[in-house]
Amino acid sequence: MARMAKLIDVTKCIGCQSCVEACQKTNGQPAHEARGFDDQTFTYLLDRGSDTYVRRMCMHCEDPACASVCPVKALTKTAEGNVVYDPTKCMGCRYCVMACAFGVPAYEWHSATPRVRKCEGCQGRPGGPACAEACPTGATLYGEREALLAEARKRITAEPGTYFNGIFGDDEVGGTDVIFIAGKDPAALGLPVVPGKRALPDYTWQALKHIPDVVLLGGVLLGGMFWLTKRKEDVARAEGSHPGGDHERR
Repeated sequence: MARMAKLIDVTKCIGCQSCVEACQKTNGQPAHEARGFDDQTFTYLLDRGSDTYVRRMCMHCEDPACASVCPVKALTKTAEGNVVYDPTKCMGCRYCVMACAFGVPAYEWHSATPRVRKCEGCQGRPGGPACAEACPTGATLYGEREALLAEARKRITAEPGTYFNGIFGDDEVGGTDVIFIAGKDPAALGLPVVPGKRALPDYTWQALKHIPDVVLLGGVLLGGMFWLTKRKEDVARAEGSHPGGDHERR
């Protein structure tokens, strides 16, 4: 299956909120003003002034850090390109929330059975993502990633006075399946500053690969402490019951 993606052309966004409304309806969320990621908000618009609106959503990284740090594989990357979540596997550690460079996953703190909540790309929905289908100006396009990258480059080349010369998501953190083109650089758009072109799991693995050693060492230390504590208790009991113990000498 070809890797699918979304191309967000910021120059075409009119801030109508159709994508936000479609997302809320599709995901069974109450209609509300979306101001940031939470358990009821999977996408929202940043108003950057001068009629510039930037849509934030899960970037569906090519090599997602959230999935790489999940110890129970509750988050996975599908062949289609979406990063999806299985609540039946989740143990609530929230490593994914901490690992995401884009600050996307949110936790249901209010729930007795909390889940991690984020955009899953309308996985399995006929017609693709609701947000792209609802967009009246074509600011969000859905299609094969390589074709969208080619379209992005074509637009930048054809209108250099309109577009900043760069595609955000092309190779940031190893590439993402949501890509942006705009009239300004990513920092001016309010997009997160990410740590480079290298996929984040390359970094997380450097830490995670040492976890077995830490667990083993911790187990040895805890076992030793338990043995010493138990030994002291055994000695104290033995001295207390022995005829020559302290209570006999008083």
